[in-house]
Amino acid sequence: MLHGRRILLIISGGIAAYKGLDLIRRLKERGASVRCVLTAGAQQFITPLSAAALSGEKAYTDLFSLTDESEMGHLRLAQESDLLVVAPASADLLAKMAGGLADDLASTALLATDKPILVAPAMNFRMWGHAATQANLATLAARGVKRIGPNSGPLAENESGMGRMAEPLEIVAAVEAIFAGAAALTGKRALVTSGPTHEPIDPVRYIANRSSGKQGHAIAAALVQLGADCTLVSGPTEEPDPPGVKVVQVTTAREMLAACETALPVDIAVCAAAVADWRTEGTDAKLKKKEGTIPSLTLVENPDILARLSQAGDRRPKLVVGFAAETENVVANAQAKRVRKNCDWILANDVSPATGVFGGDQNTIHLVDAQGTEDWPSLTKRDVGERLAQRIAAFFKAEKST
Repeated sequence: MLHGRRILLIISGGIAAYKGLDLIRRLKERGASVRCVLTAGAQQFITPLSAAALSGEKAYTDLFSLTDESEMGHLRLAQESDLLVVAPASADLLAKMAGGLADDLASTALLATDKPILVAPAMNFRMWGHAATQANLATLAARGVKRIGPNSGPLAENESGMGRMAEPLEIVAAVEAIFAGAAALTGKRALVTSGPTHEPIDPVRYIANRSSGKQGHAIAAALVQLGADCTLVSGPTEEPDPPGVKVVQVTTAREMLAACETALPVDIAVCAAAVADWRTEGTDAKLKKKEGTIPSLTLVENPDILARLSQAGDRRPKLVVGFAAETENVVANAQAKRVRKNCDWILANDVSPATGVFGGDQNTIHLVDAQGTEDWPSLTKRDVGERLAQRIAAFFKAEKST
């Protein structure tokens, strides 16, 4: 329930604006107080009077209204709310948020707030799939903005595809989850590994893999969102540091292991990094090409970080989660790996080239534990991180109640 929670609902332009009226009613049914801001586009579909009648509060529209500014300054609208919900969130408003623009009341309130933000995108499927929209979403996600939807289904103008706004009850559930889970992992210490490792052959060459670090970084960000004190040990990656996370940059597997051992003890360890299995003996001088000869490399096995953390004795984390990047027999190989490594959960995924997982934004996870396998739908890596964080919170909640 949402008794006493103060929601600022920002309704932007698009046919889905009519659902904003139902969302007001649903939020109030659960005890929330709702104030509304309507953009100029939203007012082409619904009226401020309708929003005010359902919310029981004045609906705001104009950044430069002298009356509104004397009664309720635009900064107070954001400051006196516990959560800002943007539903529908148009491509235009998402772009303004990502760019830090503040040219109307809605974008100004969003820029001026330090409160959590939840967006429910709604737009044509071509706009949703455009690289600019996806880049804006990635920017907002990196800043901690949460998202619900969109769904796939019928759209305006007799079209269909991804871009349909989440239903009001889905948005309400996401709002409730934000308040319920905001402190679910408070007091817990987490360790996440991310990205590849680079194992030097000589001063200019190295052995590496295609891991981007997107998944590990998303997991660390999601754990912090639930209140965990998180250390992220990251190999070389172009991903920005997640807000609120302590980041330790490393290059090699041995450096990653040392950083992980330094971070112990922790309650949670998630090994999402794609650690190189082998390294070369290396050389301080560049290997020179010699006509007619091919140099041979002597490979040495790298430390197994997941296995080390799973068998750390009295410093072993309460929950150790590993990843199994597979190209065949995905679940069977993950089940065997979980037993072999002695970890609690394995998140298996198919990283065959056709899946686009390495370097991409989507992931399809099979969570393997001692009880069996839980198949997750295809999700963005951000959504995988949030789902895993919620699953971890549920684990500790169940443990506490036993």
